[in-house]
Amino acid sequence: MASKDLKFNTKTIHGGQKPDAGYGAVMPPIYQTSTYAQTTPGGHKGYEYSRSANPTRTALENSLASIEGGTHGMAFGSGLAAIDAVIKLLQPGDEVISTNDLYGGSYRIFKRIFENFGIVFHFVGMQGANAVQEKINSRTKLIWVETPTNPMMNIIDIKAIASLTIDKDILLAVDNTFATPYLQKPLELGADIVMHSATKYLGGHSDTVVGALVVKDQELADRLYFIQNASG
Repeated sequence: MASKDLKFNTKTIHGGQKPDAGYGAVMPPIYQTSTYAQTTPGGHKGYEYSRSANPTRTALENSLASIEGGTHGMAFGSGLAAIDAVIKLLQPGDEVISTNDLYGGSYRIFKRIFENFGIVFHFVGMQGANAVQEKINSRTKLIWVETPTNPMMNIIDIKAIASLTIDKDILLAVDNTFATPYLQKPLELGADIVMHSATKYLGGHSDTVVGALVVKDQELADRLYFIQNASG
C-alpha cells in the first residue's frame, strides 16, 4: 500500500519508512557516526558525512513529509534553525509579510538577525486577507503565516492567503506547530512550505529539541537541502 493511502495513525508509524538496508530492521537504528566508508572518491551507499545526511535523520524526514502530505522533509536542530533556513532563501531588499501575533522567537530572528541583512519585514493582522493584500508589492517574496498563533491562538485562513500568491513569485510558509498535521495540512491548502518546532506537539514529551520543514516542490526542496547542508 502506498504511503499516501495510509490513514493518519498508520502514517505516524510507517509513513515514508522501509526496512533498514543493512539487516532488515523494521525500526530504523540510530546511526551514531559522522563519516561513511567509500570504495572510491564519491563511491558510497548514499551517505558520506552526517551533516549532509544520516540514515536515522532520513527516516525522520521521510516520516515528517508523510504526515504532512509532502514529498520532501528536512530536520533541523530546532524550529528556529528551520526558520533560519527559510529566510536564507531570500536576498537583501526582499520583503516578508508576517502576522503581527507571532511567536517571540520568530519575531526576534526576523527583526534582530535578518533585518540587519537588508530583508524588510511587515507585521499585519492576518484575520482578513485584505490586510495582507495591501502590503504585497513587487519586492514581496515570502508570506509567513502562523496559525493558530502563539500565544493568542488566533486562526488565519491559509487558503485565503494562498489565493493572494497565485501567479506571483511569492512563497507561502506556514508555521504548523500548534495545529500539527493531525488537525491541519497547509500544503493541501496552498502553502509552499510547512514549518514545525517539533519540540512541542510533534515531540510531545519535552524530551527533544527539533525543527522541521516539509515541501512538495522539487526545486524548492533542492534549494532548502543546499542551505541545510551548507549552513549545518
